[in-house]
Amino acid sequence: MRATLAVGGNALLEKYDRGTAEEQIYRAELTARKTLEFFRSNEVVLTHGNGPQVGAILLQNEFSSSVSPAMPLDVCGAMSQGNIGYFLQTSFQKVFNESGIDKKVVTVITRTVVEKDDPAFKNPTKPVGKYYTRYEAQVLEANNGFVMREDAGRGYRRVVPSPRPVDIVEIEQIRYLMNERFVPIAVGGGGIPVIRTDGGYTGVEAVIDKDLASSLIAIELNVDIFIILTAVDAAYINFNKPNQEKLGTVGIDELKKLKSAGHFAAGSMLPKIDAAVNFVEKTGRKAIITNAENMSDALSGKAGTIVTA
Repeated sequence: MRATLAVGGNALLEKYDRGTAEEQIYRAELTARKTLEFFRSNEVVLTHGNGPQVGAILLQNEFSSSVSPAMPLDVCGAMSQGNIGYFLQTSFQKVFNESGIDKKVVTVITRTVVEKDDPAFKNPTKPVGKYYTRYEAQVLEANNGFVMREDAGRGYRRVVPSPRPVDIVEIEQIRYLMNERFVPIAVGGGGIPVIRTDGGYTGVEAVIDKDLASSLIAIELNVDIFIILTAVDAAYINFNKPNQEKLGTVGIDELKKLKSAGHFAAGSMLPKIDAAVNFVEKTGRKAIITNAENMSDALSGKAGTIVTA
């Protein structure tokens, strides 16, 4: 079976981690061990988020700008692809070697095409960086001109434009690697956002949602299943309320109704729902939303949210 496995930010950082390299390599290795058996018998392209990491890079830019030029957001995305790819590549390869899995992991610095007139550029929604209190968020808005919004009841985060991905520049390279039994790590953080120009491609100030980019690459690679790993075991309606309810196997028409009713938070579960619906709608195959601990059970229909046509 061929699959796209999208791992969330918690694959590298938990909420109260400081974000050190040691922490992220440790978390990456835990994720590798939890998902190991799936890689043994399947051909997989691995994708990942970068919200906390690119946020940290932006903070480093800010505090060191007097001595080192700050980099634009697309370059920061490329930097995060490199360092997260290194953490994942090192950790997964170590676990593969220990477990006798004859596969090599390789990171592909990936560009994702967006439209220059995408309305997202006028309405930033994508969270990046760490969580702040309400007061801290107000200070950042006043002093730095950031747009800050509450994120799923966990605090406030900076939000930036998140245009919809329309193409993957390196898709042929990624397809070749999969066909040759490599495990590519691709579209990290949704990919480096670029627009088409006469001379090729030019980077833009944005962050692409990694779930939507992962859905796109899953469609373009024609995989059999699309799996989204996140911090929770499944998607919920009435999340964090006394009457919250887990979604098990659910069709895309029902998910669209629940989305319209406002059950999924923007910048949190909503893009995962959109990504799963997009994949199932375009392919007729299934998508799964769950966490690493429940992935095996979700594959056999015993856990997680299983999205079907």
